[in-house]
Amino acid sequence: MKRKSTILTAALIGTFGLGWSNLAAQDFDNYFEDRTLRLDYIFAGNNKQQTLFVDELCSFPGWAGRRHHLNELPLEGNGQITVCDVQTGDTIYRHSFSSLFQEWQGTEEAVRTDKSFENTFLVPFPKNPVDITIHLTDNHRKRTSELTHRVDPKDILIRQLDQAAVPPHRYIRKAGDPKNCIDVVFVAEGYREDQMEQFYADCQVATDAILNHEPFTTLKDRFNFVAVASPSADSGVSVPHNGIWKRTAVNSHFDTFYSERYLTTLHIKDLHNLLCGVPYEHIVILANTEEYGGGGVFNSYTLTSSRHRTFRPVVVHEFGHSFAGLADEYFYDDEFEPMYPADTEPWEQNITTLKNFDAKWKDLLPAGTPIPTKPTGTDLYTHIGVYEGAGYQSKGVYRAYQECRMKINDAPVFCPVCVRAIDRLIRFYTEE
Repeated sequence: MKRKSTILTAALIGTFGLGWSNLAAQDFDNYFEDRTLRLDYIFAGNNKQQTLFVDELCSFPGWAGRRHHLNELPLEGNGQITVCDVQTGDTIYRHSFSSLFQEWQGTEEAVRTDKSFENTFLVPFPKNPVDITIHLTDNHRKRTSELTHRVDPKDILIRQLDQAAVPPHRYIRKAGDPKNCIDVVFVAEGYREDQMEQFYADCQVATDAILNHEPFTTLKDRFNFVAVASPSADSGVSVPHNGIWKRTAVNSHFDTFYSERYLTTLHIKDLHNLLCGVPYEHIVILANTEEYGGGGVFNSYTLTSSRHRTFRPVVVHEFGHSFAGLADEYFYDDEFEPMYPADTEPWEQNITTLKNFDAKWKDLLPAGTPIPTKPTGTDLYTHIGVYEGAGYQSKGVYRAYQECRMKINDAPVFCPVCVRAIDRLIRFYTEE
């Protein structure tokens, strides 16, 4: 809910990539096996510095991700992974992300202490040795830390998860082969074994809520939704501000960064361990609680309350963060450190500081639209403009519509700017 790590489609060079040649002609099989390489890292540091560490490498059968546009990025991210073939030096895969660690760096706590955070990423399993570089950037989009490590696919210490038990799971909606579709997995958090039918029902509600929003409605046949039954010892989740701590599947809790409604998990390896054997790319964790809250981290996970009355709009909002990299459009000016400095154009597609508005929705504005645009009491969902107030800041950051799914729960739809951003991303993942 608060301080989402999100991301933007960078300047759209060519069709969608960030300046790299399209490897559409590249045969996936030339470089990769039909397996997944799981990269576990530790990000550590404080508000001034970061250090990146390799934690563990794992492998398991099947690759559910994209098999085209392999060396392109649709979104810039707060961090990136680059996989290079050692023999040729060619970039053969790229991936972008955001992280809770980078959000935490903007908090007051990060000024006075050091912390470490788990991070896990999936890449296709290489046939030959590769150099993998992971780097992080700050809110000025400048690189702040970097780690390069070599991976030999024959390394005997890559943990093989082939024999791992496939968890109980059920497809909520299967549109096609995981190789061709975007695979979204639901994870049960705070559901006991005897509550799994309720979990599956909640997954159906979440699936319907997402697919009832454009452009997901039109492009619904490009998505698979599968639910993994991961039972917890206790029902419900931890609520520290009420003194409640539960034993749950991924140990999530409210009060992330001391923000009451921010619900996250820091146990990323445990989360991914639950999913081995099920094709997945994007994760939605459903928390069995009536407490209001959630969180969404780009290319990491969505986590939201399934028992609260706002479950439907909130799960869509948070999926907008974790899947599509959309920014929050609300504001309240209580951030310890502004996330969007005036001298930098945010990478999120749905907000702007006007530093480089040409890369945003300027092409959608009717002729003569004033910039900034003065709010009106009517046409809250239909009048496009440049309205001040977004990204947690009332001044200097702008949104396209007065109200949108990324701003308030009462908004019935994503605004056209968000729809366009989501549509571009879906097509990047599913079209050659």
